Amino acid sequence: MKWVYWARLYDSKFQAGCLVRRMEHDGWLFGIEMPHEIEVYRSRKGKYGVRYVP
Repeated sequence: MKWVYWARLYDSKFQAGCLVRRMEHDGWLFGIEMPHEIEVYRSRKGKYGVRYVP
């Protein structure tokens, strides 16, 4: 299992969390296979990102 990192970093944890919710919602709405695990992480520079295991 390898993590796939979303290309963009966000200034706040809230913004990254909104992307996670959208990924979950789009998978449910459109019937797309959901990643096994999605999480918000903090980079070394203090910004927030999203990573998931497909």
